[in-house]
Amino acid sequence: MMTIPNCKLYTGYKPCEPFKTCRDCRDEVPIGTGILIINLDALGDVLVTTATLPAMKRKYPQSIIHWLTKQSAQPLLENNPYLDRVWLWNDESRLILSEMKFDVLFCADKNQNSCAFVNKIQALEKYGFGCNENGAIIPLNESAEYNYRMGLEDRLKFKLNERSGQDILAETFELPFERDEYVLHLSESEEREVEELQNKYGLRADDFVVGFNTGCAKKFPHKKLTVAQHIDLINRLGRELPEIKLVLLGGREDTERNSRIAENVTVNLTSTPTEEGLRRGVLFEAMCDLIVSGDSLGMHIGIALKKLALAWFGMTSHQEIDLYDRGEKIVSTVHCSPCWSSVCLPGNLECIHQLDMDEFLVAIQRIYQRRRNE
Repeated sequence: MMTIPNCKLYTGYKPCEPFKTCRDCRDEVPIGTGILIINLDALGDVLVTTATLPAMKRKYPQSIIHWLTKQSAQPLLENNPYLDRVWLWNDESRLILSEMKFDVLFCADKNQNSCAFVNKIQALEKYGFGCNENGAIIPLNESAEYNYRMGLEDRLKFKLNERSGQDILAETFELPFERDEYVLHLSESEEREVEELQNKYGLRADDFVVGFNTGCAKKFPHKKLTVAQHIDLINRLGRELPEIKLVLLGGREDTERNSRIAENVTVNLTSTPTEEGLRRGVLFEAMCDLIVSGDSLGMHIGIALKKLALAWFGMTSHQEIDLYDRGEKIVSTVHCSPCWSSVCLPGNLECIHQLDMDEFLVAIQRIYQRRRNE
């Protein structure tokens, strides 16, 4: 019986290079520790989880890292140097993964489908969250309990917690926390494409470009400013700082509102396409120096690209977001904020309407001046 190589490049299907045989190979890449990450959910959370990858490699330097996620999140994991394989959430992937054996499993999700699948995976160690016999989500290790309680205790999540999501997740996974950055890498061809887009839109290297991420996911629709607020802020910014460049950003769900904003703005404004896909949206953000956004995917992409950020928070907890000392936060002060509710119970969205556009304008001017003084 032939010996099966313990090599990352071995598939059992064909040679890793034409005419190369395993018995003559001197380039074996040892598998080491087999790791599976399960993170299917909110796209911003997927980017937050990438910040644990450097710590994983520090703890398990010789390892192979698999990541199971949904199709919608796959573009955020492209070109990631820490990942050996990304699996998409479908029957075929689940069948294969359930037959494999791993040394370590990390589940960042607190939902039934991810947690139920955790129970099917053969792994020597499991960190994060799983399911019990009643279908309830449970912590798998003692270090996951703080994270677990954050979902159950509003006072802890909204009032007491002062830790970032990355810090909490590192503790959950029992990884050394060193405030690692998100991991979102552009390929060389994408870097060239960003330069081409900048040329197309007339953005010079010495321009200060402010990108307005105008929308958010449908699950939590109240993470965005009103159309009127965007129009007011962009018009005032364009009049007071005419030398800066202004760009509209957004996804497919923001097409109509971005059109309304662009039609009513009276200063120079570049409106980027909204229906060209997530990876293309990343490139549009890469053109900018400063991202103005609510607590949404656009904000997380900006953080991952190491952009300056002005992030505002109404229904969500600002403490969990780390801007890595590259920006400022504007936080609602209404009594019911944060609430993490998809429906405004008071019904008046006060956490949005009470936001002062003067505060946004002054913050953008302050960030701009700091950049000019560097």
